[in-house]
Amino acid sequence: MTSRPRLALVGDRSDRVPAHAKFDELVPHFGVEVDWLPSAAVTDAVAGYDGIWVIPGSPYVSQAGALLAIRTARTAGIPYLGTCGGFQHALIEYSRNVLGIRDAEDVQYDADATTPLIVPLACSLVGETAPLHFAADSRLASVYPGRESAVETYHCKYGLNPAYENELRSGRLRISGWDAEKAPRAVELPGHPFFIGTLFQPELSSTPTDIHPLIRAFLAAVSVRAGVRERGPVAVGE
Repeated sequence: MTSRPRLALVGDRSDRVPAHAKFDELVPHFGVEVDWLPSAAVTDAVAGYDGIWVIPGSPYVSQAGALLAIRTARTAGIPYLGTCGGFQHALIEYSRNVLGIRDAEDVQYDADATTPLIVPLACSLVGETAPLHFAADSRLASVYPGRESAVETYHCKYGLNPAYENELRSGRLRISGWDAEKAPRAVELPGHPFFIGTLFQPELSSTPTDIHPLIRAFLAAVSVRAGVRERGPVAVGE
């Protein structure tokens, strides 16, 4: 018998982060077992989960823990969703470990970073809604069938430094969602069972009876992973 899917929510719970209160409402309706993992508690054992979601709330107590969770998901074929901080840290992890930009950093951790990959947005998106445009043939677009855009909810102040967008495009990680000014708002990894990071926060626009389609797609991938767990990790490379 297939065991119940297991999902790790990686982040440091705080009453100051609106998404965390939303998770308390939504998790009972996910249909999977969910463990909150503080960033400092992440170890290699995170590979035993069927899904990893790095949730909002950066800077994390342990940046290394958040990056380990992301790298594990990316290399072991574990479904991954990263929202807000999980989007930002997916860019850092990929830049450091695949593109070789070893000092790629979020200025929240180091204001004088040599390679400031994640910087304050030109306009804060705290509490804002904004259009999202996605590539028609992307995994992201598949969760919005028949649509070319959507309006999404944000609660973020930081994003990708435009100066490093070309470097990011040099790898397989694909920018699959943009705002009206063509600023990246979502990325995904082609060939991976499910690997999507979004600056927008689908949890904020969800209710227990109306879960955002991106979350539903992620949870479906988590369930698929649970069904094949005993076959062992699936290496997907870069």
